[in-house]
Amino acid sequence: QGQLVESGGGSVQAGESLRLSCTTSPRITAWYTMGWFRRAPGKEREFVAAISRSDTTAYNVESVKGRFTISKDNRKNTVYLQMNNLEPDDTAVYYCGAAQPGAPARIPGSYESWGRGTQVTVSS
Repeated sequence: QGQLVESGGGSVQAGESLRLSCTTSPRITAWYTMGWFRRAPGKEREFVAAISRSDTTAYNVESVKGRFTISKDNRKNTVYLQMNNLEPDDTAVYYCGAAQPGAPARIPGSYESWGRGTQVTVSS
């Protein structure tokens, strides 16, 4: 499968914002469901958000509480995760993945390709 490369992570204070990017091939952004997951220390990988090839979005409402927005730009072959009002509990490595259309977007096993992740650290 194609390569996925995340960027945009960093260390911020609570209440600040970050925008993560995931760049991949034109075929993947146009055809696949793209998802963001995160893994905090000592925890399992957690679904954050996903966007389908038709731009339908899904969120882990309990975790992101309307603070995060997923979007994509097919011209740039890039999927974004805008994260506002960050909290210390958002600290994790964030991963971008690509899943076949129609596969359950909230399940990590649906994803065929993953990036290496980008670290987000939020301090209080």
